[in-house]
This record gives sequence, structure tokens and C-alpha cells, in this order.
Amino acid sequence: MKYNTKSYGVGKNLLQKLFHGACKRNLFYLSGPLRVLPDFFVIGVVRSGTTSLYHYLGQHNCIRKAAYDELGYFDDNYHLGVHWYRSLFPTVFTKNKIKKKFGKFLTYDVTPFYIYNPLVARRISDCFSKAKIIADLRNPIDRAYSNYIIMLQDGDTTKTFEEIVESEIREIEQSKSKLNDESYLVDNFYEKLLARGFYADQLKIWFEIFPKNQLLMISSEEFAKDTDKVLGEIFEFLDVPYTKIKDYTKQNKRHYQPMKAETRNILIEYFKPHNEKLYRLIGKKFDWDK
Repeated sequence: MKYNTKSYGVGKNLLQKLFHGACKRNLFYLSGPLRVLPDFFVIGVVRSGTTSLYHYLGQHNCIRKAAYDELGYFDDNYHLGVHWYRSLFPTVFTKNKIKKKFGKFLTYDVTPFYIYNPLVARRISDCFSKAKIIADLRNPIDRAYSNYIIMLQDGDTTKTFEEIVESEIREIEQSKSKLNDESYLVDNFYEKLLARGFYADQLKIWFEIFPKNQLLMISSEEFAKDTDKVLGEIFEFLDVPYTKIKDYTKQNKRHYQPMKAETRNILIEYFKPHNEKLYRLIGKKFDWDK
């Protein structure tokens, strides 16, 4: 459950931390006090190229990546404690070495499930009020379809995309009275393929608790089309010099048939008000109405 407010007894909580820390992270966990915490976060969205972005960012001279992407500390793993979280990042010695050589050091957490979790937004704000936040936003139609293909290829559904769209549109309409319940919102509502594309609703709290100059919204489509240009925008946002990375290999690519044209037309109309709401919030417009 990503709306994680787990509270174990002292004994069980200690066992959880020791198992996931000392047993799974080993020396990284033991050296936790000598490790740094993230300077910025990539908060979303799923199936938008965040894994590729995780690999690209780590190639910059001034930036070093975490142990892996989708750390999920501020949702699934918050109960494991900050010592476990530190075990996933570079040491202070690496930081000092990079700063001495290149003038600046940054590290980061890429977890695309953070975007729709208000609990995460508040936790990050409480712990890292000066952190910069990046959201990689993909056309919600393509994002939903891509997520559906994974479910289909992994054997998690036998339904057609059209069947899911029809049922979710109906279920979303029936769910409106429950959306003030954050636990329901995170663990139920945003599990729906279509609801995950309601970006304005998800980002609202981020824009309320972080200054706009700490937030950057990028287009997944532009990122895929002109990767170097978008990386340049990100590097400028992070206040690090432009660096031409060496490896542009795209991660987690899947090949599949396009969705039916009539289904796409239905979803274009369905997402229009949500997209317009997003454009007003972030002050920019993406070419998603096709």
C-alpha cells in the first residue's frame, strides 16, 4: 500500500529495519552515516521514460545516481527509516571528490509513484523543503495504453483495452464522493489506468507546498524526440553546466500494436478538461489533443 502509515511495535519495527538494512543492504547500510541524502526528486509519471532519465542524469559530471530507481522510500518504505534510505546514496567522500573536481555535487531519487501521493509530497516538503522536483508527464492516453500493455503481456489481465476504458469511466464517475479520502485516492483510485492521467489533481499539492521555481514539468514526448535538448533544460534547472551524455539507450521499451482510432478519439475528448486544467496549473501546454 503506497499510502504507507505503517506503525509497528518497537520490536517488529527494529526487525524490519535490520532485515532490510543490515541483511539486504549490508555494508551500504553500515556506512549509512557516511552517506548523503538526495538533492532533487523525479516524482513521475509511470511509463513516461523515468528509468531512462534515471540513467541519463547519472552520466553528468556533477551528478551521481542512487543505487536504483523507484526507491519508494517516501511511500512503500518510509517505515524502514532514514538510515536505510541513506544506504542507497553515494558517500560523503564521493560528494567531496566530485565537488572538488567539478565544483558541484547532486544526487537524486527517481520514483514515479510519488506524484499522486499527497502524503509523499508533505513528507518530502518536511524533510527537503529546498529540493527541486521534476515531473516527466506523458500524454495520459498513451500512458494508460502503455500500462495496459504491460498488464496484458505480464498476464495480469485478459480484458481488452476498450473493456477497461468503459468500466473505468463508469467507476471513476461513481468514485467522486470518496476522493477526499487520501488513502482511498492513493491505493484505489489512482490504481485505475485512466485516473493516473489526471495530472493536475495530482500536482496540485506539489504546487501548493513548493515554490514554482523548484518545480519543472517536462513532456515525455519531447524528451523522447529531442533528448539532448530536454536534458539541457533539466541541467539548467538544476544549476549544473550542460554536459553531453554518452549513452542515450532507452530503457524498458515495449513493442505493441497501436490502439484503435475510435478508442483514441473517445479518450481525447475524455482527457481534454483534465489536460486544460493541467496547462493552467503549470503554465505550459503540451500537444496531447490528437
